Amino acid sequence: MNPIPLLAHYDPDSTLAWRAGRPISRALFLTQVQALAAALPPQGKLLNLCGDRYAFAVALFAAISRGLVTVLPNSSAPEHLAAVAGEHPDLLLLGDQAAAPLAGVPYLRIDAFLDRSELSTVAVPQIDFEQPIACVYTSGSTGRPVPHIKTFGRMWLNIRAGAERIWQAAGGACAVVGTSPIRHMYGLESSVFLPILGGGSLSPEVPFFPADVARCLAAMPAPRLLVITPFHLRKLIEADIELPPVAAVLSATAPLAPALAQLASERLGCPLLEIYGSTETGQLATRLPCVDVTWETLAGVELRQDGDDVWAHGAVYRTPQLINDMVELDTPTRFRLIDRKAGMVNVAGKRSSLSFLNAIITSLPGVGDAVFCVPEHVAGSDAARLAAFVVAPGLSRAEVLAGLREHVDPVFLPRPLVFVEHLPRDGNGKIQAAALQQLIATHISNRV
Repeated sequence: MNPIPLLAHYDPDSTLAWRAGRPISRALFLTQVQALAAALPPQGKLLNLCGDRYAFAVALFAAISRGLVTVLPNSSAPEHLAAVAGEHPDLLLLGDQAAAPLAGVPYLRIDAFLDRSELSTVAVPQIDFEQPIACVYTSGSTGRPVPHIKTFGRMWLNIRAGAERIWQAAGGACAVVGTSPIRHMYGLESSVFLPILGGGSLSPEVPFFPADVARCLAAMPAPRLLVITPFHLRKLIEADIELPPVAAVLSATAPLAPALAQLASERLGCPLLEIYGSTETGQLATRLPCVDVTWETLAGVELRQDGDDVWAHGAVYRTPQLINDMVELDTPTRFRLIDRKAGMVNVAGKRSSLSFLNAIITSLPGVGDAVFCVPEHVAGSDAARLAAFVVAPGLSRAEVLAGLREHVDPVFLPRPLVFVEHLPRDGNGKIQAAALQQLIATHISNRV
């Protein structure tokens, strides 16, 4: 494969980002990227802990230009950062914080490079197709986070295919506001690489609360794309606050409940697009949940059945990638998503999925949040019993169970049903496996 420009279809005057209310051109972005790249070491790996999305993008693209791999931990918890640092010797930490976020690792604060405003006449770097650029970790929602190396050319192909589908739904390239963490694969693809490589523009902030989402959207010009998770979308709709016009909403990390998808599309008055993928595969399919339940793969990606497994094939992969979910193929490019393989449950000979059960319980009036789980199997029995944690301060146990009985078989009713003040969700709205196991150990194991 031929080398690929660091900034494809480079238009120096087009806006790449908005910061402090001012547009930042692609020419200025490239100037800052090249200035930082010249200050980086020729070897080693970088740990990018910038909190501002624009600062993160400058550091990431400077590393790519310099030929360095950026390590992107899925959590900023000190114990996780320390573990990641132990896995990658010779790290240099890049950040925009006043003090080093991690002790014992050399720190380069990049603010001075971001303040540079004079333009330099620099050629757009050419990046080898197979150049490794990032070490991305899985979310940890189904087990210990696992690292995966991403290369520039395959990421570029993937992002361009996704941009074609997303901009089609939105009616054109957009200013992007994203709630998902920038070091998670979804946030990295859809709120960093999509605007930079796909011809849009990005917001520097990573809003969490509904009021912050509204403020960040208002700070960006139309047309706007809101990149969000089902958890954050639900909270945004429930907040019922005024939002500026949105051209489209992009959702991922978990399937959207049909009722929430329909309500969000009506409230926001725009198309709602879901994107499917994983850290291992990257984004690989989309659907319009208010129109069709099936997913369509991105251009150049096909799914093929091999026994009980389904594999993704295409130029975006060095080798075929196993799909770690239960899917039903209609054609090589269209499929139905059932659940993650680990999310399928069999109780008393009857099958269901945790995603379905979670969608049901969180849709009940008065339930603020909830999650089903599978505690340890009951001794002497092959049948799993289900449990659930629920945030519903105004409801009783009997009321929650009565609501569930209207939608699910009695064998799937949670035993026990545990009321908690809140659930430990991360920035993507997920509950990591370790956190769920801690809940089980604290509230359920001592009951068995």
